[in-house]
Amino acid sequence: MNSRRLDERFARVNGGRMEKTVDVVIVGAGVAGLVAARDLVANGADVLVLEARDRVGGRLLNGKLPGGTPIEMGGQWIGPTQHHAIELISELGLRTYPTYSDGAHIGEFGTTRSQYTGRLPKLSPLVLADIRQTQYRLDRIARQVAATDPWQAPQAVELDRQTCDTWLRKIAHTAGGRDYFRQLVEALFAAEPEDLSALWAAFYIGAGGGLDSLINIVGGAQQDRVVGGTQLIAMQLAQKLGDRVVLKVPVTDICWHIPASLGVRVTTRSDLTVRAQRIVVAVPPPLVTRIRFIPGLPGDRDQLIQRIPMGRVIKVNVTYDEPFWRHAGLSGQANSARKALGTVLDNTPQGGSPGVLVGFLEGRNADAASRLDPDERRTLVLRDLVDYFGSSARNPIAYLERDWAQEEYSRGCYGAFAVPGTLTRFGAALRRPIGPLHWAGTETATRWAGYIDGAAESGHRVADEILRTLSPL
Repeated sequence: MNSRRLDERFARVNGGRMEKTVDVVIVGAGVAGLVAARDLVANGADVLVLEARDRVGGRLLNGKLPGGTPIEMGGQWIGPTQHHAIELISELGLRTYPTYSDGAHIGEFGTTRSQYTGRLPKLSPLVLADIRQTQYRLDRIARQVAATDPWQAPQAVELDRQTCDTWLRKIAHTAGGRDYFRQLVEALFAAEPEDLSALWAAFYIGAGGGLDSLINIVGGAQQDRVVGGTQLIAMQLAQKLGDRVVLKVPVTDICWHIPASLGVRVTTRSDLTVRAQRIVVAVPPPLVTRIRFIPGLPGDRDQLIQRIPMGRVIKVNVTYDEPFWRHAGLSGQANSARKALGTVLDNTPQGGSPGVLVGFLEGRNADAASRLDPDERRTLVLRDLVDYFGSSARNPIAYLERDWAQEEYSRGCYGAFAVPGTLTRFGAALRRPIGPLHWAGTETATRWAGYIDGAAESGHRVADEILRTLSPL
């Protein structure tokens, strides 16, 4: 796809720089940018996709287990109501298989540790009742917020002036209930409850169909995995686009004009300049600030992206000869509000071997773990796995990790989130085009924001925007 050098693909002009003119240039070869490119090409547009990395996929990335089996180091799960992602997988000829979830789960909340089946751990009746009433209230408000643009919801101002932590403390009445939801927020956002706006949390929950939909395996967001790893989605899209996708070309400058008919000029660090009628910026929100816009972006858009940081997570895949926890009747799923490795699931490949446990160091736990040297971090992870699953977890045959905050062109995962006061002041700028500039990415989705499905939705949406306004092809 990209084996030829740049100077073999584009003519050199203007004192040695390479130049290309297209209808639409897209910055970012994650799912959002690639879906937009595919839709535009299917409707006759001349498109070029520029990707800073030496690969496609963005926050989707496959690693390799011993023996060469692919394993997901980035985003990986697909849920049954994620219709854009399911349709995309089907169209690309890919297949899915269910995440392993048979057996008992392990839960640690407060001073209580339990093995349980079903949705909730074994806690006192008072705490369980508190969790249920808190979730009912969260889901009810989240449905209302997600029914429209969140900044237009009736409760928007009240929710946006407080953190998610403040919100939870008002509606969860027991220490155990608050402990449970703190761990849940860390697992969903890779951030602390006090970091994010309650309005963003409500929108995110509602956009995913409620808390059960977000946290469950069977029937929820973690139900299925892609055979061969989710990066195959981006790789297949890029393969179909062929030489329209160019790697290792970080964008440095975007010169744009109003009226939009005057188009854009994009400059890259690789001596390539692209001129186009329209541009799609499909990179994580904080990375937009690293591109120089000429002229500068309008104040509302610039203020918005200054207030949308990325979550922080270190993802580890720890590999064993076999999934030994299954022999003990365990599902491999473990959650703890007191361990650094707060969330663990069975990530064993479809064939059943080798055994893999995937774990996540999230939020402040990721902050602290990132400051350790690699051997110390590995020791920390294995200590927590031994405490969860016993001494058999002490000696893996392979250990793979990815600190997404260290990724130059991601700077965090799973997604970005809004801090208090952001959405009600500047949310209207989230998706709104500015002259020839259009915005895509999973954080701009109206459903399943933060997921592969949201990225695909945003790609379809931005392609439709452009096709309605693009000059005749």
